[in-house]
Amino acid sequence: QVQLVESGGGLVQAGGSLRLSCTASGRTFSSYAMAWFRQAPGKEREFVASIRWSASMTYFPDSVKGRFTISRDNAKNTVYLQLNSLKPEDTAVYYCAADPRGWGLAMISNYDYWGQGTQVTVSS
Repeated sequence: QVQLVESGGGLVQAGGSLRLSCTASGRTFSSYAMAWFRQAPGKEREFVASIRWSASMTYFPDSVKGRFTISRDNAKNTVYLQLNSLKPEDTAVYYCAADPRGWGLAMISNYDYWGQGTQVTVSS
């Protein structure tokens, strides 16, 4: 069983930055693909970023490409999401997710483990 714990959310003004962290339990973290999703009130959960075991392989939707970056530190069992140039429409609960098969990408069904989420609020 893998447990994921997110941190780093908060309130920020438009144009500001935040860094989210997700720390995983378990000895096989380095082989997992990791991702971040977000869910705003009344909306479906949407893909934000993913990273495979090889940190050179990352994926982003167009809505965040160039503003968000994802990275991982396998020695610390931690994945990070750097959010820059934040917009009010980025306001959501951000969830960390783990794919033990290593595929990653945008499909929610790929991910077996989820964190509890961390709130990001961007004021205009």
